Amino acid sequence: MAYTNQRMAYGNTLVELGREDKRIVVLDADLGGSTMGKLFETAYPERHFEMGIAEANMTSVAAGLAQTGKIPFTNSFAVFAGGRAYDQIRQTIAIGKLNVKICGSSSGMSDFGDGATHQAVEDLAIMRAIPNMTVISPADANETVQAVKAVVNMDGPCYIRLNRNDYENVTTEDKPFEIGIPSVIKDGSEIVVFATGIMVGMALEAAQEVKDKISVKVVNVSTIKPLDKEAIINLVKDCKAVVTAEEHSIVGGLGSAISEVLCKECKPIEYVGVMDTFGSSGHNYKDVLNYYGLTKESIVKAIEKMMVL
Repeated sequence: MAYTNQRMAYGNTLVELGREDKRIVVLDADLGGSTMGKLFETAYPERHFEMGIAEANMTSVAAGLAQTGKIPFTNSFAVFAGGRAYDQIRQTIAIGKLNVKICGSSSGMSDFGDGATHQAVEDLAIMRAIPNMTVISPADANETVQAVKAVVNMDGPCYIRLNRNDYENVTTEDKPFEIGIPSVIKDGSEIVVFATGIMVGMALEAAQEVKDKISVKVVNVSTIKPLDKEAIINLVKDCKAVVTAEEHSIVGGLGSAISEVLCKECKPIEYVGVMDTFGSSGHNYKDVLNYYGLTKESIVKAIEKMMVL
């Protein structure tokens, strides 16, 4: 079944996987109706744990469950999943290399109505800085399905970042997901745009808009960590410049990760992302994205800027 919402894709995929793998358990922090943990609760109530508004405790319980051979998925808004439980994630799960999967739902600006306190613009930076942590940011609902299947089959700590809202898929249904491998979804020769999450679709639209004058390669970076350094270097080898696009702060996220890889390649880089500021509330998601420059138009400007260097 095809989904257009990452949360629905996530929740239903957990139900599907839970049917065959009894080790999978799900923990929610009073947000199961939003994270879609409620779908797992309905299907397997004996393997769902409602922990209340207590992310730190939820994370510690998940660590204990992992040590008994379970595969725990913890669910909360992204800003709380990593922020409120950082100490437990670092000290117990990451240092212990425990098999806990942390789902940060309603990431970026996607919880548009609740403002800065509920919008995670720094979660990728926090999670990718933690040793032993795999960090995944699927492009769309189709890729979310495959990413969840992949993380169940990997051993060790993992963070999955999901959007709250519906939007069109840019990847194909049932496309195999390989952790750590960037995927070229449009070929080009002059500018390479590395994008993640909802910005992948905008990067494709931007490439289409400039196609008559600029050849743009669009790369979906759905694994922020580990990053295949050799693949990234090969993707930019013959290009003029690089653009990165993310619904996240330009500090510590995808742009930073790409820059760290390409620091010796002498390729100019332009960043499209949140400019080191907190979010704010808006009437709708599109308005908030527009306000912060997380748009196709911003990517087009960045591409054009790189071409005249």
